Amino acid sequence: MSAPTLPANAGSSPDSAGHYGRYGGRFVPEALVAALDELDLAYRTALTDESFQAEFGTMLREYANIPSLLYRAERLSAEVGARILLKREDLNHTGAHKIRNVLGQALLTKRMGKPRVIAETGAGQHGVATATAAAYLDLECVVYMGEVDTQRQALNVARMRMLGATVVPVTSGSRTLKDAMNEAMRDWVANVDRTHYIIGSTAGPHPFPAMVRDFVRGIGVEARQQSLDLDGKLPDAVAACVGGGSNALGIFHAFVPDDDVRLYGFEAGGDGVETGRHAASITGGSSGVLHGARTYVLQDEDGQTRESHSISAGLDYPGVGPEHAWLHDIGRARYAPVTDAEAMSAFQLLCRTEGIIPAIESAHALAGTLKIIPALTAELGRKPTILVNLSGRGDKDVHTAGEYFGILDGEQA
Repeated sequence: MSAPTLPANAGSSPDSAGHYGRYGGRFVPEALVAALDELDLAYRTALTDESFQAEFGTMLREYANIPSLLYRAERLSAEVGARILLKREDLNHTGAHKIRNVLGQALLTKRMGKPRVIAETGAGQHGVATATAAAYLDLECVVYMGEVDTQRQALNVARMRMLGATVVPVTSGSRTLKDAMNEAMRDWVANVDRTHYIIGSTAGPHPFPAMVRDFVRGIGVEARQQSLDLDGKLPDAVAACVGGGSNALGIFHAFVPDDDVRLYGFEAGGDGVETGRHAASITGGSSGVLHGARTYVLQDEDGQTRESHSISAGLDYPGVGPEHAWLHDIGRARYAPVTDAEAMSAFQLLCRTEGIIPAIESAHALAGTLKIIPALTAELGRKPTILVNLSGRGDKDVHTAGEYFGILDGEQA
């Protein structure tokens, strides 16, 4: 299978102003309007530019190890009573699905003639991917990262610096992903003439949500064909974790027209939605505006953004991409929270049954999958086949997991 590039019909879901129903749009300072218009034009030109698509496809195939594998997790399947297929995005270059979007945006940056990129990152996977693409394409790179996240993802901070990026710890607010995105936005406003902001998720003002989705939608295109090649039919359900939501939309999008395929997005439930310490924006939030788009947001009665919480730095964000908000409201995808404890239990299960250490983000997808198996089995009257997006590998989370399980000092969990 060759690496899919941008399809001609990419970006067909939102209207021309980037609205998914009542969500999305563009809520930004006047100083960014021209840059967003320039980006929108470059992105839409790229959709039908054969030379762009050829170069992007070559980068994915020859540099990023894409298409990724579809893996039958047989020991895990036997343990949980369902047939589990894993889309192995953890095997991509830099260890996550993030490299797909970043290579696309970095190539657009070159086409727009800008020498500098900036990015925000939580778990560090998007920051590492951006630093990698910047080195590959000879771009100056600055990555904003909450101070709390620089501490719990120290390995990825070192990786970014080795790749030549400047990492700026953000000390304002909760010192996590939301605050890193705030600082990146401020940088972009001040340096927009020579800088492109590589947003790492399907969030932000139009055209970012549609553009990021289109750069990562190859995940689902590949997995759909791989499922047909493997079984001669599609899976009963597709599952992914959801923070901002890029990996989930990446695998969902190709399956949206397939009404018999159920779509499940699992949010970070932290200590439990009822405690208020979570990052489940759809389950526990309401409609509002965050980082330039209308979507589900964790906010108080005055409309002020509430702090989020998750053991997973990559899901610790108080909003969700507007396309997810729309898919939720129209009932095409179902969303549910997964607690820190449930995610870490699934993390341990995958380690011990398949020899795969997942990113804690991806462990949320697996934990949510385990929760839906009984109901799905009853509904179908047989064991279901569930496709899970293993969006990243867990090297970066070894210290966090080691502390959680109490094994850093040699003690067994």
